[in-house]
Amino acid sequence: MAHNAVFVAIEAEGQHWTVKADTLTAGSGRRGTDAVNDAIRSAILRLVDAREVDFGAYTGPVYFMMHGVRDEERARELAAALHAALHEDLEPLSRAVPPASSLR
Repeated sequence: MAHNAVFVAIEAEGQHWTVKADTLTAGSGRRGTDAVNDAIRSAILRLVDAREVDFGAYTGPVYFMMHGVRDEERARELAAALHAALHEDLEPLSRAVPPASSLR
């Protein structure tokens, strides 16, 4: 918070992982654009539909959370993609979460 940075983390939960991001830590002026928030929300919903993350995911626009990620490597990939997206670089998110037809 002291550095006005977006908080992004992964956390072990038993055999699965959780990815979290909170934009409140970046201050009141740091909210993604509608296009960024829509892209993140869509990606998270595709992961839910593919059963790669649990149904109760938070899809923003301030707080994002994905439970049930299968392993640490995938959690790190999703966290990095989410972090990049929150800084308006959507390419890593597009690579990490391809269109719905590619996930199944």
